[in-house]
Amino acid sequence: MNELRTIRARSGTNQEGTSAHNRRVLIEAIRVNGPLSRAALARATHLTKQTVSNLIESLESDGLVASEDVVRGGRGQPSTPYRLVPEGAFALGVQIDRELTRIVAVDFLGREVARAVADLPPGEPEEGSKVILHHIGNARRELADRVPMSTQRLTGLGIAMPGPYGLKPSGDDPWMMAKWQSFPLVETLAAGTGLETTLQNDATACATAERMNGVADGIDHAVCLYFGYGIGAGLILGGEIYTGSNRNAGEIGMVLFSRGGTVAPFEHRSSFASLLQHLGLGTATTDAYEEVERLTLADDPRIRQWLEGAGADFRQAVHMVETIFDPETVILNGSAPPALSRRLFEAMHPPLPSIAERPGRTIPRVQLGMIDPWAVALGAAADPIRRAFDPLFSAILKEAP
Repeated sequence: MNELRTIRARSGTNQEGTSAHNRRVLIEAIRVNGPLSRAALARATHLTKQTVSNLIESLESDGLVASEDVVRGGRGQPSTPYRLVPEGAFALGVQIDRELTRIVAVDFLGREVARAVADLPPGEPEEGSKVILHHIGNARRELADRVPMSTQRLTGLGIAMPGPYGLKPSGDDPWMMAKWQSFPLVETLAAGTGLETTLQNDATACATAERMNGVADGIDHAVCLYFGYGIGAGLILGGEIYTGSNRNAGEIGMVLFSRGGTVAPFEHRSSFASLLQHLGLGTATTDAYEEVERLTLADDPRIRQWLEGAGADFRQAVHMVETIFDPETVILNGSAPPALSRRLFEAMHPPLPSIAERPGRTIPRVQLGMIDPWAVALGAAADPIRRAFDPLFSAILKEAP
């Protein structure tokens, strides 16, 4: 272990009454950097050595961190690095889309432990929620069989589904999950599982997964452009996930773009759903996903034609979010077929000139992140862990006298 390397960590506070925040700071520092000694944690977080020692003992007692073998050599005394314990906490995540649901269980590090996928009754949340609860139960039993202690260490249930939320749904709008929008989903799943339950849109969930185990890990300012059935933007601002006042932050798919003399919402012509319409494949079934992947790999001219326009729209979107948010990087991620996502990433280049073209930057302006049908479910599951263990400004406010 090289204790002289640059350690990415937030500052803790040595003021009284902020132990919960400082615990979160230490957990994040170890998660981002890997095993660290108490001395390294004290230097990186600006906490006193005694404070770090007390917190490490508390975290170790709670089963969240564990010591590794003593490291000898170099200057100074031998040091003992501490790592996160994967079995320290668990969470469940549910992705709800138009035809299916994905359920996943993750450990403290955000790694998948169990999964399930099932079809949903078309547009029927009452019956669909029963299907979801059934498969959540299966995932919990599978998790308990593998890790018996998980039953006492579940931090919560995260749900992700397409937004926007709070709008008056239109029953004939194919882009809106109208019945699901008006259904008391959080309350139903919370009552059926007994778990604290949260909801976020699919783009935000994908950004949460990206921040925990993807390209955005350790980056404080990033915008994740989500490319799936629809289009959205997951916002990582100041090291925290930003969701907005109604959980609708990042609904960039609704922005009107002009192309060829016509104006239309971004996602109506550059999302995976728009490509399915372009190809005459109908809805996003498993067969349709496989067919798009096959056509992309075969360099079908219809795919090339669609990519030309979608690439131009995504270049415009990159320019927009760089201008508004000034992120360190913009990340393309999502749940569309991987081959198509990679082709879209190529079509987005070169990005338009913007304020992001500054001298001395070391992070690429645009990067390819998670392109995985399970990324949204993983991010939904990571959200309860994030809320319970990430350093958040709200954690300090709760402790203030």
